[in-house]
Amino acid sequence: MWSLKRKQQARDGASADESIDPQTGAVVSNHKSKEERAFVRRLDMFLMTFGCLSQIIKYLDQTNISSAYVSGMKEDLNMYGNEYNYFTTYFSVGYCIFLIPSQIAITYFRPNLWLPCLEIGWGILTGLIAMSTNVKQVYALRAFLGVFESSAYPGTVTLLMSWYTPHELALRIGFYHSCQSIGSMLSNALQTAIKSTMDNHLGMAGWRWLFVINAIMTVALGLAGFVMIPNWPDKPNRWAIWLKPHHYEIAVARTARFKRASNKKFTWATVKRSVKLPLFYLIPCLYVATVLAQAGYQYFNLWLKALKHADGTPVWSTNDVLIIPIGGNALAVACVWIYAFFSDYFHTRWLIVMVQAFIGLIPAIILSVWNVSDGAKYFSFFISFTVLATAPPIFSWLSDLCPHDAEQRAFILGWAIALYYAISSWSQVYIWPAKEAPHYKAGWKVSIGLWILVIILLCTLRILELKVLRPRNLRITEEKDAEAIAGAAERGDAPERLYATNSEDALDIKDDFDQKESLDRKDKTVVKVLSAS
Repeated sequence: MWSLKRKQQARDGASADESIDPQTGAVVSNHKSKEERAFVRRLDMFLMTFGCLSQIIKYLDQTNISSAYVSGMKEDLNMYGNEYNYFTTYFSVGYCIFLIPSQIAITYFRPNLWLPCLEIGWGILTGLIAMSTNVKQVYALRAFLGVFESSAYPGTVTLLMSWYTPHELALRIGFYHSCQSIGSMLSNALQTAIKSTMDNHLGMAGWRWLFVINAIMTVALGLAGFVMIPNWPDKPNRWAIWLKPHHYEIAVARTARFKRASNKKFTWATVKRSVKLPLFYLIPCLYVATVLAQAGYQYFNLWLKALKHADGTPVWSTNDVLIIPIGGNALAVACVWIYAFFSDYFHTRWLIVMVQAFIGLIPAIILSVWNVSDGAKYFSFFISFTVLATAPPIFSWLSDLCPHDAEQRAFILGWAIALYYAISSWSQVYIWPAKEAPHYKAGWKVSIGLWILVIILLCTLRILELKVLRPRNLRITEEKDAEAIAGAAERGDAPERLYATNSEDALDIKDDFDQKESLDRKDKTVVKVLSAS
């Protein structure tokens, strides 16, 4: 039996070049081999590139509505009520309904087929918005856009959780997540350029051209996704010619090295396991609270548009209204990268979110007062962009806390995002009603309450991690190790240690570490127990 005492001895024996995974007790090297570094670079070059471009285009689509609204769409489609809010509502309804089924489907269909096909579908729908003649047509298209886009963010994050180690994950999710802000920047810049050069070109308004160009980019990237997405680590994509068989072996070894489970098909047993876990309730509540608390930054351009001189003329032109928020989005990108880097470097998740919660209270308090100088409002809106980096550490934390159940973390991830869209689809109309723009009487007060709730949830989840979840994960690891040792003993093998320190030395125990489908071995189960060199 691999006892807790022996595990503690393994911890005490870790060198300065090694670190210990607090969730599984695995002792891992802090230095990668040359082959592993090359493998990670390939992942970054193809998987991350596809994910980031997809997220940029996805967010281009979502923010195009805002850009188009202030660039002629409002007048062309006779939108003078809460129609702008309903665009978000219809999108959220479609997104929310299909999100969890999509997370289930991705475990049955190959990700390199599922994600690109959905991408191509939403590209076509985006192009159809350019042809709309009334607001009801846009409502219908936005609902179906939500359906097709539902798997983009959670599906990609699920892939990243499967391919990257805990020491790499937050930074990659951070880069991916920051592409939302990059998409916003490009949307405003693109709309400005289109308004200046293509407005009324071929008889179409500039805001319509924005959707046409977005649609072309989306379909092109979707076609590239069939090659750029590598599928799961233990299930190769034969079209991903940039990954060779030995790269998949490295990927499987990395999974075993950190004692992480591989991906399997979703079953009802996954639901039963998940609902019994406190994470099923705390992670979604934490995620929803942070995203709803951040929502005020989206209305920066509406406040800018409403600013008037004493004679009633606008302070900012339409182009200015599109360009100024680019600075806020650039600030958001930088902050996401910085927070994600420190999350991986210090291997802390909760503290990164806690810092943002306290910072987020500052603009929420100032703008809830509202009767302050315009300078204070500019300051508050720009500060609100600096706290858009909560999702990467939250989802990295989820991955850390569910090392032995890939389906469970994918399900909780989908449930968290679906819950947010389920709530935001109706709450935004009441919390941030378009008729109140730019002074939202309740919105910023609600943000204050939500940031306080975030602080409480973080403390609760951190205590739960230390007192319940971490001991539970270590116990599961211990049980798997005991089964592996027993199996090795029956075969006459005698492993000297189970805590691999690098890829070459990682255990490849399929049955015992949830690696149940062999890689390129004609479906024959192969068990390797490597003793220390």
